[in-house]
Amino acid sequence: MKYLYIIGIMVFIIACTKDQVPEPLYPLDVPIGFPQPETPVDNELTIARVELGKRLFFDPILSRDSTISCGTCHLPEKIFTDGEKVSIGIENRKGFRNAPTLANVAYQTSLLMEGGVPSLEVQVIAPIEDVNEMDFDALQVVKRLKRHPIYIELAQRAYDREPDLFVLTRSIAAYERTLLSGNSKYDQHQYQGKPNILTTAEKRGLDLFFSDKTQCSTCHEGHNFTDGDFYNIGLYTNYEDAGKARATALGSDIGRFKTPTLRNVALTAPYMHDGSLNSLEEVVEHFNAGGQVHPNKNGLIKPLNLTDQDKADLVSFLKTLTDSSFMQKHQ
Repeated sequence: MKYLYIIGIMVFIIACTKDQVPEPLYPLDVPIGFPQPETPVDNELTIARVELGKRLFFDPILSRDSTISCGTCHLPEKIFTDGEKVSIGIENRKGFRNAPTLANVAYQTSLLMEGGVPSLEVQVIAPIEDVNEMDFDALQVVKRLKRHPIYIELAQRAYDREPDLFVLTRSIAAYERTLLSGNSKYDQHQYQGKPNILTTAEKRGLDLFFSDKTQCSTCHEGHNFTDGDFYNIGLYTNYEDAGKARATALGSDIGRFKTPTLRNVALTAPYMHDGSLNSLEEVVEHFNAGGQVHPNKNGLIKPLNLTDQDKADLVSFLKTLTDSSFMQKHQ
């Protein structure tokens, strides 16, 4: 029912589009080696839209008791994660999943770890409506916004209309599309003509990562180190969280979760959908051991027989995906 409700909201939002696009356009700084992110025709990035979305992103007005904002679980200083095993919502309620980074979320073609939401605009509704997150109603949020002259003014400037669901969802999505990260040591090595910036250990780790032996890059591929697909990696024999099966109700999808980006991964602990692994070393060891037995486990997940040096080198390489300038920009 939750998915049907969200899709219903999506249809309403799409039906309320406007032709007018305010100026000036937002100067999106796309990293070297990255493609231009796709932007919906009805939500072209402008400075006004991004500014409104940023203000809303960090405003707890979105939650029922006005204590939780999007930025509560997606902290800029933690690469837009929160450092918790699972997110904490209003009244200290525990969610059931680890907050993913929003860095480069503009490139995702499906949202949530089961991929049940098709766009950033629609995803905005999910945490507002979730009982363990903001525990509110998006229409009630709109009513609140209309009581604040500043939001009426900003909405008119950005979308030529008063605050409504269209403005709420489109503006936050616009801000999130500006969170691009692509200036790590790896990027400087790969795209910026600095082949000697990596240490010997980091280069060994890079070679291992892209090797047939580990096949890490089979799923963690491309500029954002994810193929956007869904896999059961043998994290558990029995999954409390059904993963993609929550969206499809298919037994074959139990325990399958979307491949996360590895960008800035050294700063986004703990790991996995439930925050059950605390360090990169634990993550590497999980894959080295081949995971636990499960009928849906992907065939690539099998013992790797890595040496201690191999494992250390892989961790060294993963740390080269840290983009310190991204943190500084969004402090």
